[in-house]
Amino acid sequence: MLRVFRLWFFVCCLLSGPALAADALLEYRLEGLDKAQRANVEAWLGAAPESEAARSNFLSSARERVADSLKALGYYRADIDLSVDRSRNPWQLLVSVTPGPPVTIAELDIQVTGAAQGDPAFQRLLASPGIALGDTLHHGQYETLRNALLQLGQRRGYFDARLLQRSVEVEPAANTARVHLHYASGDRYLVGELRYAEDIVSPTLLKSLRSFSSGEPYDVARLQTLQAELQRTGYFSGVTLRPLLDERAAGRVPVRLELFPAKRHTIEVGIGFSTDTEERVSATWTTPRVNRFGHSQETRFEYSRINPSGQFIYNIPLTHPLDDVLQLSLRVEQNEYGDLDSNQNEAQVRRERRYGNWVLSYHLRLLNERWDAATVTGDEDYVLPGFTVSHKTRQGSPVNPDRGFSQFYEVEATSSQLGSSIDMTRLYANWVYVMPLGDRGRVVSRAEAGAALIGEGQRDDLAPSLSFFAGGSQSLRGYGYQSIGNTVPVTLRDGEAVDYVLGADRLALASIEYQYRFLPDWRAAVFVDGGDAFDEGEFDAVVGAGFGLHYLTPVGAVKLEIANSVSEDNPDWRIHINIGAEF
Repeated sequence: MLRVFRLWFFVCCLLSGPALAADALLEYRLEGLDKAQRANVEAWLGAAPESEAARSNFLSSARERVADSLKALGYYRADIDLSVDRSRNPWQLLVSVTPGPPVTIAELDIQVTGAAQGDPAFQRLLASPGIALGDTLHHGQYETLRNALLQLGQRRGYFDARLLQRSVEVEPAANTARVHLHYASGDRYLVGELRYAEDIVSPTLLKSLRSFSSGEPYDVARLQTLQAELQRTGYFSGVTLRPLLDERAAGRVPVRLELFPAKRHTIEVGIGFSTDTEERVSATWTTPRVNRFGHSQETRFEYSRINPSGQFIYNIPLTHPLDDVLQLSLRVEQNEYGDLDSNQNEAQVRRERRYGNWVLSYHLRLLNERWDAATVTGDEDYVLPGFTVSHKTRQGSPVNPDRGFSQFYEVEATSSQLGSSIDMTRLYANWVYVMPLGDRGRVVSRAEAGAALIGEGQRDDLAPSLSFFAGGSQSLRGYGYQSIGNTVPVTLRDGEAVDYVLGADRLALASIEYQYRFLPDWRAAVFVDGGDAFDEGEFDAVVGAGFGLHYLTPVGAVKLEIANSVSEDNPDWRIHINIGAEF
């Protein structure tokens, strides 16, 4: 019984605790202040007290804190009236304020001496310091300028800098202030020795990434550029770069580069689905840094019923590990093109160079392709030198840009004199343009064009992967995957005559789509696609139209789209599910 009574007493104490605390609370209200003044006063006063001792301290210091908060904004002659209503629970405090006239800056004395006096970065700061003669005194703006001078000096290598004078002299009776800020920079340090572990990356590799060299004026922006470039290589899990200030001497400061290697090997497993290629699983093995020279490899296996494949890629940095890379690759793939089953074996050497947003590559690939469909068969070899040019610009999210333009061009040519089965020049281009339309809408337009110029009498030797097809979620959405191409009558072994889609030597497609975001992560779309994959002189455009619902995710939009043919009588509706961005 005693235990039950103690438990009941303990519960009652817990339940009565908030009520007892509530008796000690105090609420306050502010009058006579504008928005900025009110926000600063509230910040200085802080939260309302929750105990009797805190309430007493709050009331005794409230006037001083309100006055100090207004002085910080330049109001030194504020009239502050406090009235407390103790009859209510919690107590009510009314703070009535008449801010009075503001203190203005009558004298502004900002000086920079030393080597920083001629530094363009300091000249830009002094050209727009954030405070001016005649302005209302704002201590926060003064502190911001003071800190900006000190921080800029550290970023620009003025490590011996100091403030000779920093003062704000206020005459409340005259409502004026004199501001003095004298910054003596001393000499600017030069970059000294760069210290790092050479067993992680070679000096040649690091030199290609360095945006500065020893003997140049110290600039933290250049150090950060190197840090970002090293991080982008994928070789490292972390990169830090810092000056060794305690070791600076003779006008130079050494810099320590610390590199934390990325995992030696990574394996990623993924699953996906597309109505074109159906369900698929993939496994990717990556070695981001094979050796200290920055070589890397990626081995990828992907399985789907339509196109299982495997690929090995070995990357060798040339003049720059990000902007100039030699790529060696091997690929095996099975695929379905129209009504053809294709088996490809490919070896390729490729050099890729980046120039800002432009990417230029040239390659040589050796392709053996075998294909068959009923009585149609082929087994050909191709030696394909070629080059590609691409360029992308975008604004906004990388996977959901507000505006952007992507262009891609590829040229490949071969000849029987090189050992190929045909004489051919193959041209292909792709464009995607995204533009905003209103606050929530955007227009996405696409176009593709291609041509395979083949030697006379060699049309049947053009492999499916070198031919052109249309139809599917990335093409004409009112038609089945790769269902549009040159059609050839084929007699099956049982004598039945059918038309097989065997690919075309020309391609011309265009699409326009309007998307409207009706919720932050949801948008609706309507679209029209048109074009044809055809042999020379046989162009017969078809058109499809439809609508869709997109759910926006960090990896791109999940798209559910429904379309059918406008060019056919009684067409079937096509449902497409896809994940990805326009670029």
